[in-house]
Amino acid sequence: MYNTLNMTNLVQVKTSASAIVDTLCKLNVDSIFGYPGAAVLSIYNELSKTEQIKHYLVRHEQAAVHAAEGYARASGKTGVVLVTSGPGFTNTITGIANAYADSTPLVILAGDVNNSNNSEKVFQKINIEAITKNCCKKTFTLGKDDNVSMVIKKAFDEAESGIKGPVVVVLPRNILEAEANFSTDTLQNENTSFSENVDDKISEFIKLINSAQSPLLLIGGGCIDSAEEVEKFVSMLQIPVVSTLMGIGIYPSENNLYIGMIGLNGIEAANEALSQCDLLIALGAAFSDRSTCKKNDFAKNCKVVSVNLKKSKRNFELQINTDVKIFLQKCLENKQNFQTQAKWRYEVDAYKDEFFPLEKEQQYLHSSFVLETLSEYTKYYEPIVVTDVGQHQMLTAQFFNFNKPRKFITSGGLGTMGFGLPASIGAYVAKPNNLILNITGDGSFQMNLQELATCRENQIPVKIIIMNNSYLGMVRQLQEKIYQNRYQVEMINPDFTKIAEAYDLFAIRVQKKEELIPALEKAINHPGTAIVDIVIDSFENI
Repeated sequence: MYNTLNMTNLVQVKTSASAIVDTLCKLNVDSIFGYPGAAVLSIYNELSKTEQIKHYLVRHEQAAVHAAEGYARASGKTGVVLVTSGPGFTNTITGIANAYADSTPLVILAGDVNNSNNSEKVFQKINIEAITKNCCKKTFTLGKDDNVSMVIKKAFDEAESGIKGPVVVVLPRNILEAEANFSTDTLQNENTSFSENVDDKISEFIKLINSAQSPLLLIGGGCIDSAEEVEKFVSMLQIPVVSTLMGIGIYPSENNLYIGMIGLNGIEAANEALSQCDLLIALGAAFSDRSTCKKNDFAKNCKVVSVNLKKSKRNFELQINTDVKIFLQKCLENKQNFQTQAKWRYEVDAYKDEFFPLEKEQQYLHSSFVLETLSEYTKYYEPIVVTDVGQHQMLTAQFFNFNKPRKFITSGGLGTMGFGLPASIGAYVAKPNNLILNITGDGSFQMNLQELATCRENQIPVKIIIMNNSYLGMVRQLQEKIYQNRYQVEMINPDFTKIAEAYDLFAIRVQKKEELIPALEKAINHPGTAIVDIVIDSFENI
């Protein structure tokens, strides 16, 4: 990881811009997603002198952040963004807020106007610190007396420590272009996370779980770096497992002990197991409203143990504020003290059989059929699946089998349409040997479809699956349920195959079941970016 590196051999450079690029190289940064402008041209000039870092020119700054998110989520490293002043930065806010909501480590290098100019009216002058106050972990502003390398290093440390997230570094143009102020002293690691001593709580936890008749394990996104320990823990106790949206893939979905995703759009069997358990062990779960639904009814019949770095205001039977990995390692060290409950496991198997969906004859292509087919057809490749937000997102979570962490990348906490395509680009940059699937809707795809140019320019072979129902499907579904369908969200879409043609990319349309497999075969075997435009039932609900 970045924060284990020794910075003693930093080479003397002339400007802050060159010091920044040199520091990034020493931090093993290999990719930057950005969009240039006058305020940061000094950095771009220095980037041109190194072969270590490749810059990916996106077509919109929001997409730069989403691409960096995809890179970080697929690799486990920190994504890096470089943008210019004014609108160059303000265009990143949605992406920064998205990364903050999903605890994705990013460093955003934000160009700014000269800080020596105090005039009221300055071209592209904005208050970056005020804007980012509530949507990132921390903002650093580079001053003339600051050690440039140490500021950049602290930004990476902050992004990666504790509850991970985005960090903004404000870079005034005059300081970037001035002589650098920095030292070659070792930059000490800084960990701002709070992790309590769990030894005194392990015995209490063991008593709770051994006295339970029907314990259930809930996996959240905070388990992303603890997949191995989670598997060992479940194997030791043989207890059933459910997950949040962000926890999907951390425990293998094909394992018999895994039930599925809980929540508003979760699996019925998983929600039933949740309502019947007498002890819920929540690991790295945020207890968001999409998971808890009616908060007063959530887990009302059971005791809850929460293990999370962030202290919750909810009343739990036992709250352990520590890293999930540390907690599970302590449990595994005390495995001789735990008991298993086989009877409850078999009861849960009955729930899965009871709620198994029956196939129905359908006049039109349905998302469920498409996604089951896609999952089965691509399972050999073990693809990284990146979704946008909407009906297709929830159905992907339900119908795909994810057996490894970092294989399912989606916008969970903020629910950002337009996330998928740029995040797919970042995922490919991080994992170029993997098949990358971007499953999107016709509404989400049009939010950032300009990034097809980034795909074409960099020969990024993302396979884009458009679930095209000519509606904002999730919104339509809510309008029908709550507002008697008073406001229409029908979309008059362009011909996506012709848009692909304009970008000199491969595309194919699917309108019948028998066309699906041949189209997928052509798209996956195509060496570059490929679009499969699948026309599905406009009125399908989830």
